[in-house]
Amino acid sequence: MPIQPGHYADKQLFSRSGLVRFSHGSRFQLARELVRPYAGGRLLDFGCGDGTFLDLVKGLFPGALGADVDREQIADCERRFAGRNDIHFTSTDRLANAAHQRAYDVVTCMEVLEHCPNDVQHDVLDRITSVTAAGGTVVISVPIEIGPALVAKQCARGLLAMRGLDQYSTRERYTPAEIARLVLAGPDTAFPRLETTGTSADGRLFRYTGHKGFNWRALQRAVEQRFEIERRLFSPLPVFGPFLNSQVWFVCRKG
Repeated sequence: MPIQPGHYADKQLFSRSGLVRFSHGSRFQLARELVRPYAGGRLLDFGCGDGTFLDLVKGLFPGALGADVDREQIADCERRFAGRNDIHFTSTDRLANAAHQRAYDVVTCMEVLEHCPNDVQHDVLDRITSVTAAGGTVVISVPIEIGPALVAKQCARGLLAMRGLDQYSTRERYTPAEIARLVLAGPDTAFPRLETTGTSADGRLFRYTGHKGFNWRALQRAVEQRFEIERRLFSPLPVFGPFLNSQVWFVCRKG
């Protein structure tokens, strides 16, 4: 029986917008291609969301583990994937346990770090470092929210909002000065990011940010401090590099 799609898949892979389906479908397809060479190893998807990616790599990684900070999300995944013995789920705080240290041959972290304040980004990267086996592969993807791509994305978001897609009606807004600053942003460009504090179902506080002001070039430096970046890719249209693409990918090796 097919798995009931999670809420992210509903909004992305099954969106009524062809543009959204193409962008996110390309993202998941590329992710699967990047991890396929390591099939048979131990896979951890850090920030697994609704488990869509783990479902897409079924058969490649027996016993794959998805971890997420949101325990309600984990409970939903456990319900939807009940009866599957090839996929398991846990909360990210449990990854500190000794059983997870240096335990995973492949770790993916996709569309997560842009939602983390700078100090939390470093904590997440340190956690990923600790659970990755020596010589293991780390695949990171984040959205491009600087350079000319930002202008194209904001125009697309506005059009999608006009078409009635709810998730874009509350999109982050930019002043012309902010757009100009971020279009010209380099790795050292600092931009104030709005933080929100939430409370989980079990009473834990957590901090998160939106996409506005996220600088993937600055993140790349933090990644390089922990891993060797073997490949940098862009999707969904690789030929346009960082200029007209939605995501940047880092395929890394842990020494």
